[in-house]
Amino acid sequence: MTFRRIEPEKLSQAVVRQIEDLILRGVLRPGERLPAERDLSEKLGVSRPSLREAVAHLQEQGLLTARAGSGVFVAEVLGSAFSPALVRLFATNEDAVFDYVDFRRDLEGLAAERAARMASDTDLKVIDTIYRRMEVAHRKRNPADEARLDAEFHLSIVEASHNVITLHMMRSMFELLREGVFYNRQIMFRQRATRDTLLAQHGDINRALQERDPDAARAAVAAHMDFVARCLKEQQKADKHEAVSRQRLEHEQARRG
Repeated sequence: MTFRRIEPEKLSQAVVRQIEDLILRGVLRPGERLPAERDLSEKLGVSRPSLREAVAHLQEQGLLTARAGSGVFVAEVLGSAFSPALVRLFATNEDAVFDYVDFRRDLEGLAAERAARMASDTDLKVIDTIYRRMEVAHRKRNPADEARLDAEFHLSIVEASHNVITLHMMRSMFELLREGVFYNRQIMFRQRATRDTLLAQHGDINRALQERDPDAARAAVAAHMDFVARCLKEQQKADKHEAVSRQRLEHEQARRG
């Protein structure tokens, strides 16, 4: 048997591994600014030259990016799974939105089931904290805040499932949703009846997770996504009816003009 001499690891390599792991596990997020060099070197217990060497390596790998006068940030690597041409096709195909909902139902259902079994107590506290913030936003009737917290709630469940592949895939999908590729999330939170139903559904998901009931968690996610699909179909139908109504109005105005 051949043995190899154990080489001491450079401090910069240890820093690289730690930051890579934080990015991989979703602790450090795309666009997030790293602490200032002095603060970060103290937190890590390494010299500033070792830190600079590690940061330079991570920049070469495309995981970090420096902005003049602003600092070092986690690179915006999400969304790269989809080419700009494919994203444009998503945005112009009315059936893509329902494929997106189906995708979320399947993956988030599995993530919720897994989180109910594997999440730590801290994970569940994070999920519950976000849900309580959703309740506050609901009382304030702010569609933008509710839509933002909706995304945070769902992603916190994926994070609690502790599957890094699912995490980064879902973050990529939510980034497309944030950019309005599939639909305008805020529309979902404008009608009171819909807002009330959505909050109740998120409450059902949260309750199942807090009780660590995998089957109930997956079923609650499925019920929620089915409701979202119905709302989107109704919105598409209403938009088509509005387009016809406008044509009628334009035609009537032309006749009388």
